[in-house]
Amino acid sequence: MNKKRCSWPSNDPLMIEYHDQEWGLPVHDDIKLFEHILLDAFQAGLSWKTILHKRENFRQAFDQFDYIKIAAYNSRKIEKLMLNEGIIRNRLKIDAAVKNARATISLIEKYGSLDTYLWGFVDGKTITNHWTSLSKIPASTALSDKISKDLKNNGFSFVGSTICYAFLQAAGLVNDHLIECFRHKEV
Repeated sequence: MNKKRCSWPSNDPLMIEYHDQEWGLPVHDDIKLFEHILLDAFQAGLSWKTILHKRENFRQAFDQFDYIKIAAYNSRKIEKLMLNEGIIRNRLKIDAAVKNARATISLIEKYGSLDTYLWGFVDGKTITNHWTSLSKIPASTALSDKISKDLKNNGFSFVGSTICYAFLQAAGLVNDHLIECFRHKEV
């Protein structure tokens, strides 16, 4: 018997695996949280499917999402990334990845960890929604507006409210699995 799941993964095996094993699962590892920030910024204007299918290329190109290494990228490294056909070669997004890595280090110096900072917005607990259809799930919320504004004030870019909401969903700060989805209760 097939499991009932959210419809957005469609019939793409990688999207199904991501939905079933990662999306919405609470993340507390700073490198993994930064990975979500980096990839969601690259997603701006594109589909998640496009990014997910390039994730391994991003992982290789961006030093396993190690924000300390990324923060040290120089113009030569950025030019090398611009030539990498395996990732999204958008100068503004690549520059934002480096800027956001540097901003992440500053946040960690201030709060102790990226985890403490981000999960502080939800008092350390996942917000569980009870959506009955994908059309009811918002693209942004007052919470994503607040986090977006705060990230920007802390030196981040490509962190608009819609990108922040996608991040909240992916990193498990918000559970937006449909109530009929088998993952809704699991996460």
